[in-house]
Amino acid sequence: MSEKISTAFGMPAPAFRGVPLLLRSIAGGALMGLANLVPGVSGGTMLLAVGLYPQFIAGVAEVSTLKLRAPVLLMLACVGGSAALAIAAGAQAIGAVLDRYPWVMYSLFIGLAAGGIPIVWRLVRPLDRTVALSAAVAVAAMALLAVLDPERVSRPGAPGPAAYVVLVVAGVSGGAAMILPGVSGAYLLLVLGQYRPIVDAVAAAVDIARAGAWDAAEPVLHVLVPVALGVVAGVAVVSNLVRLLLAARRRATLGFLLGLLLGAVIGLWPFTEPVRPRVGDVVRGQTILSQAMVEKIDPADYRRKRTLPSAGQAGGAALLALAGFGASWSVSRPGA
Repeated sequence: MSEKISTAFGMPAPAFRGVPLLLRSIAGGALMGLANLVPGVSGGTMLLAVGLYPQFIAGVAEVSTLKLRAPVLLMLACVGGSAALAIAAGAQAIGAVLDRYPWVMYSLFIGLAAGGIPIVWRLVRPLDRTVALSAAVAVAAMALLAVLDPERVSRPGAPGPAAYVVLVVAGVSGGAAMILPGVSGAYLLLVLGQYRPIVDAVAAAVDIARAGAWDAAEPVLHVLVPVALGVVAGVAVVSNLVRLLLAARRRATLGFLLGLLLGAVIGLWPFTEPVRPRVGDVVRGQTILSQAMVEKIDPADYRRKRTLPSAGQAGGAALLALAGFGASWSVSRPGA
């Protein structure tokens, strides 16, 4: 199975052994975890950017069909473990940086994502009609996703069947985004109205674990368990789907992946400013009915609009993007 996937990628069969692969797995997993905390940034893009995408797809496909090999399990454990640690460690910090200096985080992730473009281009060249059309469809899909208004989507209330279904769907979306480069799991959670509840639940779980206050864990588990089940299902289903598409339509699939990557980079405009809600707006699924309600809204929940940068911001963003590009390229380059 892994040989078929590697052939589809135009690569030798992926070796699931060696210290370089383990280090790349840890780095890729950590970047994937952090990316999944940032709306608009794709965890799958990070795996592609560090050159781990073929191995990850092949490994998940093997495990989901109950073909278990120790080296594959070790690689997946490194990716999953480092991603989980990055999410737990970074949930609060990433949120704080995004609230105060969003352009810093987005500029860095633009560079990290762009570092994967040369990798996919090497696999897909020369450009032909199939590749161009597939890439154009993917870029158009990313543009459509970018214009959706996540604040117009309601959220479920107390724990119950309806809430659990929505949380499982959110988990499936997040898991799928881990596999599909260019698709942001965090943004899909925003569209579903579940981003803040899930991030808050992760942060609460970390606080509970640190304090040893396990009697307070039940409300958090009502959120995290359905999400985790959905993530596992999403990763397994989409990994096998990508495997089948690569085997059946290699160039079209690689062209689509290239388009997702290009669309992700183009769509991550880093310079935004908060827009204070007005009466009649919808914030976190709730319609604002009075000015008193406006005053109670957390500024972190304000919608953001794109702006032009100052000269200093533009220079800083360029340096951060170059640093991100260099980091992902150095990790993913052949022989790294």
